[in-house]
Amino acid sequence: MYLIGVCVVLLAGAMLPLQAGINSHLARFSGSALWASAISFMIGCVALIAVNMALRTTTPSMIQLKDAPAWAWIGGLLGAFFVTAMAMFAPKLGASTLVALVIGGQLVTAVLLDHFGLAGYEVSETSLTRIAGLVLVGVGAYLTHRF
Repeated sequence: MYLIGVCVVLLAGAMLPLQAGINSHLARFSGSALWASAISFMIGCVALIAVNMALRTTTPSMIQLKDAPAWAWIGGLLGAFFVTAMAMFAPKLGASTLVALVIGGQLVTAVLLDHFGLAGYEVSETSLTRIAGLVLVGVGAYLTHRF
């Protein structure tokens, strides 16, 4: 099951530059990265509802959902910011620089989440090796953009 998870996550990561390019193209036709993002989320929402219906998953009750912490509700806002930023800046930065910067941002945030045990992650202290990895990703993002 672990290997399947790795493959699915790699595939999901491979979709990032494709999604950014598609949404930036839609932004040109809709006249706005915000509208392109809204359309993208609407299509994704309809698809997820259809998949849930097809799989006959149990709909969560309001009683279940009311116990979720307040911060657990902002995922959609974070996703909307991300998709809009990708649609806006993909044409300006190019796919490789865009993805390098996204990976850099993801790794810095991941190290902080692990170090402080935030958002449900177990505490995993930051090491010099992790910091070196972050620096190398930063160098990679610079080189990707510069050359």
